[in-house]
This record gives sequence, C-alpha cells and structure tokens, in this order.
Amino acid sequence: MSRSLRRGALAATAVAFSLVSLGACAAGHDAPTLQVKPDNAATTKGDIKVQNALVITQEKDKKGPAAVSATVFNNGTKEQTLDAITLPGGKGTVTLKPAGSGAKVVVPAGGSVVIGGKGNASAVIANGADVVDGNVQKIVFQLSTTGDVELEGFVVPATGMYAAYGPTAAPAAGPAPSGSPSGAASGAPSGSPSATPSGSPAASASHAGTPSGSPSTGTGH
Repeated sequence: MSRSLRRGALAATAVAFSLVSLGACAAGHDAPTLQVKPDNAATTKGDIKVQNALVITQEKDKKGPAAVSATVFNNGTKEQTLDAITLPGGKGTVTLKPAGSGAKVVVPAGGSVVIGGKGNASAVIANGADVVDGNVQKIVFQLSTTGDVELEGFVVPATGMYAAYGPTAAPAAGPAPSGSPSGAASGAPSGSPSATPSGSPAASASHAGTPSGSPSTGTGH
C-alpha cells in the first residue's frame, strides 16, 4: 500500500512540475520586459552590430522626406565611420549627417551611435514617397572597415513611439528660407538709402547759410 502511495505521489509531482513549466514559459513569452522594445531588425557582421533598423515616413496624410533610424554598435578595439546608408531598389537617396559639427558619423570603439532623433546623427530620405508603410525595406549600412552591413527594416509612420525619430521636423523648416530673404531684401534697401541721402544734404545746406550771414552782418557795422 505504501508503495502505491509513493507511486501516486511521484506521478502527481511530475504532472505539477509540467504544468508549472508550461505556465512559466507562457509568462515568459508574454512578460512585460520582452515588450519594452519592438522586435525590429538587427544583424551582426564582424565587430559591427546594427539594431532596431527602421524606415520612418511622415505621419498619415502628410508629404515630405522619410528617415532611417537605427543604432550601430562597434564591439571592436578601433573606431569606424559610417560612410553611407543606401536603400537598394531605387527607393530614394539617403543623406547622412553627423551630430554636431563633425565631418563624419563616428562609431567609437566599444561604443555605439544612434541614427535618428533629436541631437543624434540623421539619415534623411529626400523622396520619402518611394517607401510605403507596412513594407519591409532592405537597408545597407556602409562602414569604413567592416564594409556593407545589410538587413531589412520595417517601414512605419512617425507616430507613437516612432514620432521622436521620424522626419517630422523637416517640412516645418521648409518655408523659413523662402520668407527670410524676401523680408530682409525688401525692408533694408528701401528704408535706409532713401532716408540718409535726402536728409543729410538738406541739413548741411541749412548750416552752410549761417557762415554767409555772419560776415554780411559784421560788414554792415
């Protein structure tokens, strides 16, 4: 009898362990820590790892440039430069600019560089209409030593968590250059030249009359 009880206890323990294991797996897949970041494209080549690569378009119903956003890690002992980003298939020309006044985007040894977002390097796609939301776009990162690092990233609009990394600021800056030159040119030339030449000679002429009057008065006496 005791042997049967021991067998039953072992069987119950095995079943309970299986249920706990399944529950743990389910909780693990749905755990909040796994949902902090979206499952975006990532790849590694040599010392370089590119993570969270995206093509971010304008918000819905807005026209303008798109942008590439990613984080580039350098696990090597020497810095590399990110020389270019391209979109194969004729999907637009990417203009890469470093943060600050540097000439190139530098990926420091043992460090990383963020592409997109305020204060970071930028990669703007001028003809953003060539990429379509919901598609998967091939992106090539050209590193000075590692060479081409290729992966595919999702195309998403600049909304929600992607708003801060999209090209939303570019269209707003467009009207400023057209307004400033016209205002400066029309105001300064018409006002300053007309007032100064016409006023100064007239004042000089009126003062010139005083010397001519003094001698005549003295001569009369």
